[in-house]
Amino acid sequence: MIQFGDVYRGRRVLLTGHTGFKGSWLALWLSRLGADVTGIALAPETVPNHWDLLGLDMASHLIDIRDKEALARVMAQTQPELVLHLAAQPLVRRSYREPIDTWAVNVMGTANVLECCRQISSVRGILVVTSDKCYENQEWAWGYRENDRLGGHDPYSASKAATELVVSSYRDSFFQADGAAALASARAGNVIGGGDWSEDRLIPDIVRAVGNHAEVEIRSPRATRPWQHVLESLSGYLLLGQRLLGGQKDVAAAWNFGPEAEGNRPVQAVMERIAALWPELRWHVARNDGAHEAQLLYLDSAKARAGLNWRPVWRFDAALAATATWYRSFLADGTVLSEHQLDQYVQAAGNAGLAWCQP
Repeated sequence: MIQFGDVYRGRRVLLTGHTGFKGSWLALWLSRLGADVTGIALAPETVPNHWDLLGLDMASHLIDIRDKEALARVMAQTQPELVLHLAAQPLVRRSYREPIDTWAVNVMGTANVLECCRQISSVRGILVVTSDKCYENQEWAWGYRENDRLGGHDPYSASKAATELVVSSYRDSFFQADGAAALASARAGNVIGGGDWSEDRLIPDIVRAVGNHAEVEIRSPRATRPWQHVLESLSGYLLLGQRLLGGQKDVAAAWNFGPEAEGNRPVQAVMERIAALWPELRWHVARNDGAHEAQLLYLDSAKARAGLNWRPVWRFDAALAATATWYRSFLADGTVLSEHQLDQYVQAAGNAGLAWCQP
């Protein structure tokens, strides 16, 4: 399959957050596409972790994005053409414990990345990844669109809204001139998939509990989220990157990448489906600890469907099955199915006739 017009082959790509769950999957995909990838991130927080398990042969710099001088040095050395910024403090509940760090990493860290980008003439495109939680949650029964109001109750959500404002400000102030890099942002739903061991996330909590022969504690069984496999959001990011590298300034905007309506499910429905796939799973509802979390959250991705010809590949059941299969294989004998599942996903995209994947 020819993916994304083969635009990534030999291109210099700087990827921040490459040691994280989403970033490591993106590093794998970029490497398979033939990109010359340089990563900037902190060391992985868990053992095991997806980044170490992949063992990718690419340049990796363990740098805190709050260190602007270190960022600038790496960017000056590597002269990237495309910058994909995923590094962040990504956890809602940690943001209650560490609000200042959350704001510093997510907001000022992004400002540092953008400030460095505008000093490097090689940069043609920049994509900043934020979150579906950047919207001011109204508990609406319909999806949030890119022009809906930004905001957030918890420090994480508010910091992601602020990050979007930083992106908008830099775009308007510094990236409008002829020859300037094109700057876009992306907001995805709740991603799942193999290789995530983060704290306070549903799937990693399930994996840890099953591995320890314990029950999973579920905080909000009725909370509804837009569940999607991690590769769905990454296909959107790579599609945007293709357009940014092509100099298409019309894509320099905010974009949602969420599942079809059938992927919006309550936590309890996710648990029931995984239990059918993974009979060892046992769970119970925990007492509320008082930390506020949104109960109803949808994304409207009509803009990406119309403007980028993007759409999801794996539906809800397929995404859960791939996730459960990855972890069951790893727990059984240490097999890492990431490359195999990426191949399956690309093949499914080609069979579905998606524009970014052609025979």
